[in-house]
Amino acid sequence: MTFVAVAAQIIIAFGIFNVWIFRRDRPTRYRPEGARSIAEEFERYGLPDWVRVVVGSTKLALAAALLVGVIYAQVAVPAALLMGVLMLGAIAAHVRVRDPLVKALPALGMLLLSGVVVVAYLA
Repeated sequence: MTFVAVAAQIIIAFGIFNVWIFRRDRPTRYRPEGARSIAEEFERYGLPDWVRVVVGSTKLALAAALLVGVIYAQVAVPAALLMGVLMLGAIAAHVRVRDPLVKALPALGMLLLSGVVVVAYLA
C-alpha cells in the first residue's frame, strides 16, 4: 500500500459520498443539460428509477469498501475495479446523451483514480 493509493481511495470515497448524499438534489455543471438532481440526471439518460437506486447503492457501498480498504488492503482492489466499471458506465451515459466532454470529467477522474488504486496494490 502506498500513500498515493490511500489518497486515491479517500478521494474516490468522499467524492462519491458528496455527490450521492450531499449534492444529490442540487444542480452541478456536470449533470446533463436540464438535470438539477441525480433523479433528473438518470431520467435524462433514459434510465428507469430502479437503475438509479441500484447504481447509487452500489457506488455508496463501494465507496465505503474503499475506506475499509485503507485498513484491510485486500478489499481495495475489488472495490476499485468495480468502481471503475461504474465510472465507465457513467462516461458511456454522458456520451449517449451527447454531453460535452467536460460533463464526463468527474467520472473520468474517478476512473483514473480507481486505476491508480488497482495498479498501486498489484505492483
